[in-house]
Amino acid sequence: MEILSCHSLPGYHVRMMSGQLLEKSLSPRLLRLSQCTYPRYSKQDHLCLNKLYKSRAPQSYNPLKGFRSSDTRVFSGYDSYVVDDEESLRSVTGSGERVTKVLIPGLPDESNGDHGAPISSCVLEWKPKLNVHYDKSGSDNVNSPPVLFLPGFGVGSFHYEKQLKDLGREFRVWAIDFLGQGMSLPSEDPTQSKDGRISVGGNSLWGFGDETEPWANKLVYSIDLWQDQVQYFVEEVIKEPVYIVGNSLGGYVALYFAACNPHLVKGVTLLNATPFWGFLPNPITSPRLARVFPWAGTFPLPARVRKLTEVAWQKISDPGSIAEILKQVYADHSTKVDKVFSRIIETAQHPAAAASLASIMFAPRGQLSFKEALSRCQANNVPVCLVYGKEDPWVKPIWGLQVKRQLPEAPYYEISPAGHCPHDEVPEIVNYLLRGWIKNLETDGSVALPMLDDPEFVEHNVARDLEFIREGSKRSVRVQFFGSKFSLWNLISSYIKSQLKNLRINS
Repeated sequence: MEILSCHSLPGYHVRMMSGQLLEKSLSPRLLRLSQCTYPRYSKQDHLCLNKLYKSRAPQSYNPLKGFRSSDTRVFSGYDSYVVDDEESLRSVTGSGERVTKVLIPGLPDESNGDHGAPISSCVLEWKPKLNVHYDKSGSDNVNSPPVLFLPGFGVGSFHYEKQLKDLGREFRVWAIDFLGQGMSLPSEDPTQSKDGRISVGGNSLWGFGDETEPWANKLVYSIDLWQDQVQYFVEEVIKEPVYIVGNSLGGYVALYFAACNPHLVKGVTLLNATPFWGFLPNPITSPRLARVFPWAGTFPLPARVRKLTEVAWQKISDPGSIAEILKQVYADHSTKVDKVFSRIIETAQHPAAAASLASIMFAPRGQLSFKEALSRCQANNVPVCLVYGKEDPWVKPIWGLQVKRQLPEAPYYEISPAGHCPHDEVPEIVNYLLRGWIKNLETDGSVALPMLDDPEFVEHNVARDLEFIREGSKRSVRVQFFGSKFSLWNLISSYIKSQLKNLRINS
């Protein structure tokens, strides 16, 4: 018999708590979930189950038998769910785990007037001419946990609109633009030119002058700058320890920030985090080697770099090229990316965008590597959660599994189909996992991790088909959880065993 649980916004679970409750659940076609603590089953529960089995079921007992797909629906928004556990909906994965479909909340339904939490756009002056743009929601949730989202390369806070609207109904949520990206580009040209403004294709370009303005002296858009930016933002705006979530480049920065400031972090979630950034040596950690490279992303750009940037920028900023990149990183091409596309185009048209890209690409590596930052977080007991899209063409899940191997106790969720930006492609899944993980930490484990209704599941692999409603249609996404006993060899061997088993069945 399989006993299931499902997390919702206030932390609800499916739980067979006693023989009486279980027996009553046999008659209705719909099973209402009741709020409870971490699932534990007593001897009395098992005796009741055994008694029910003998008295009511001469065949193999299944308390949810008879439920059909048409019965799977949401009762009251975030308060309760129905779990569809019909045998025909089960399958066997490479790990040999049975898969059960579970209904989870969808996003705010704007067609029904539910626009979610309102989003406010703000600007924070950090340094002269350098303003940090950020979006926020959920400000009225005074005593709720604070959550900060960090974007990937080339995007900004707008990439987390679905998290701000949804999670902002329960948490206090922020999303920022890194300096040199999104709407955190400088308000003035960081350089001066004797020949006046430089333009390419009729567009004025900043940063291509001959001399640096005083406020931009030693300015370089590096991972160390972004780490300092996040620290300033948390200390000055949020003003308390925060749950920090980062996608791609934002994942690296989130881990870096947590490693340098463990006292400001309640937990880190990595969404397909890039495990490396920067090509040139860091002048602090490798001063001798850094001297070999006379220029490392500062202003003004050297003449050769200016010419290279002018040529490359025309190709990179082309709408067709941007559309092609989005097509690569999203596994589901039916995902609507119109808003993301238009915001990227808007950023690319800013006069400081081209030179900022050059500074980013030639910036030195961070003082801490990804692995070193991970080790520091481990040493300081910073909770880490891993959420990776399986079909990511850039940051393959193998990178996330390597982190899992270093942090065996870290929850690792692999989503399929999902690409490099799972938070935008399948926000229902990512929001569901984030809610459950934060509640698990906030309650010191009394609320189970998502998909882990039984304590034993923490050690093993668990698979679920998570269903949700989007635009009136039901969708399903496979989520695989790798437990603390996970190893690459076990994953490979279990896959081989399952394939051999299928061959024997088919033959």
